[in-house]
Amino acid sequence: MDQQQITQLGDELYEALTAGKTVSPLTSRGFDITIEDAYHIQQRMLARRIEKGEKVVGKKIGVTSKAVMNMLGVGQPDFGYLLDGMVYNEGESIPMSSLIQPKAEGEIAFLLNKDLMGPGLTAADILAATEGVMACFEIVDSRIQDWKIKIQDTVADNASCGVFVLGDKLVDPKKVDLALCGMVLEKNGEIVVTGAGAATMASPVNAMVWLANTLGRLGIGLNAGDIVLSGALGAMVPVKAGDSLRCTIGGIGGCSVRFI
Repeated sequence: MDQQQITQLGDELYEALTAGKTVSPLTSRGFDITIEDAYHIQQRMLARRIEKGEKVVGKKIGVTSKAVMNMLGVGQPDFGYLLDGMVYNEGESIPMSSLIQPKAEGEIAFLLNKDLMGPGLTAADILAATEGVMACFEIVDSRIQDWKIKIQDTVADNASCGVFVLGDKLVDPKKVDLALCGMVLEKNGEIVVTGAGAATMASPVNAMVWLANTLGRLGIGLNAGDIVLSGALGAMVPVKAGDSLRCTIGGIGGCSVRFI
């Protein structure tokens, strides 16, 4: 795929984001798009956002469950970038007008207090560089029509990241079993999803190791102060205006959000 096509597709995704519209799947257009091409398209889309004044505040890991990997026909996760324009705090309301076709996932967010540069990093390195973990919601949102995505589509579209909501409690990760902690997600007062840390590559720490080492091989580090969303602990939940969601993770805390 040549640079002109990459730029054109990155611009198209950025324009879809700003207009609140979807585009046809990139993989349905007769191009031969590799996953590497898709990350270059992602970089172009991000560059457009950064030009408008947004700042990178961290990363997100996607496609961390075996079921989603199988659905997309891949053997590893993907990643995208978190920008300061995506952040909501505990209990805040998110206007549906800012999203296209959102779904909510309960996750564990890591806040780093040391720089990390892979490859060769271990779980111990991740834990030593983590200030704390917190419950969070990732509101995934696709600029691809009807969520008809292959792995290249979601990677190009910044790993289908919409916005995210951070809980208000930070917990030392060494004081909680991140693989065994259970997650309950309630929608309008009813339990709709349950899950556990083990859903995310057997432990969210394994997902963090994968991310840090994958980025390191690309010459990219994680920085002190970065927030990393480590992957869904259960199924995605579609949301609409009027919905209230709460996610509670054992030993870590909770996170709430409303859609208006």
